[in-house]
Amino acid sequence: MNVLIIEDEKALAHELELFLVKNNYICEISYNGASASEKIAVNLYDFILLDLGLPDYEGLDLLKEAKKTNPEAACIILTARAEVNDRVKGLDLGADDYLAKPFSLLELQSRMQAITRRKFGITQTIIDLDGFLVNITERTIMYHVNPVNAITKKEFDLIAYMLLHKNRTLTRAQLSEHIWGSVINDDYDSNFIDAHIKNIRKKLSIFAPADWLETVRGLGYRIKSNV
Repeated sequence: MNVLIIEDEKALAHELELFLVKNNYICEISYNGASASEKIAVNLYDFILLDLGLPDYEGLDLLKEAKKTNPEAACIILTARAEVNDRVKGLDLGADDYLAKPFSLLELQSRMQAITRRKFGITQTIIDLDGFLVNITERTIMYHVNPVNAITKKEFDLIAYMLLHKNRTLTRAQLSEHIWGSVINDDYDSNFIDAHIKNIRKKLSIFAPADWLETVRGLGYRIKSNV
């Protein structure tokens, strides 16, 4: 998932980036409001981590921009401001959560995971796809009692992202942007995504056909699930 970190304290920004990348997020950093405003206007993010105390921009105004141009992005306010009014204003403007500095990185991760579960209506961490048990939290796949160890990190990211949007067709561009952090250019080889899907199917077919991983001709891919 794509994360925009808006934080003028460079040491903290890099600490957040290192932690989140380690936990399979794709990160961009803006050290000021002007840079963040430009990024928000042209890119789509799954999460925006916003420091209200920016040197050149009113953080709440930036939050308004984010909710307008990135309405599906989850916004978490990170700030040293302790006043209740700032917290209430941010939440009223559409922020999904609020963490006052200093905060635990593990708590931030936990809150991001909770927001993801709420946003996509996930009520369980283990999802059964015709015998394939996908554990979103532990990032593992089992076929009944047998571990599917051949799946790579990016292949699991693809499966997990499609599971968040189960029964919805995702285009190659959408998959590329949210898994690799960039949109496929018009002249890019579209087989990039197709090759990953083919590899996933091949590895799963050792155990059983993955008929739930569907190709939607001319559009993209989807995971079909009644769970």
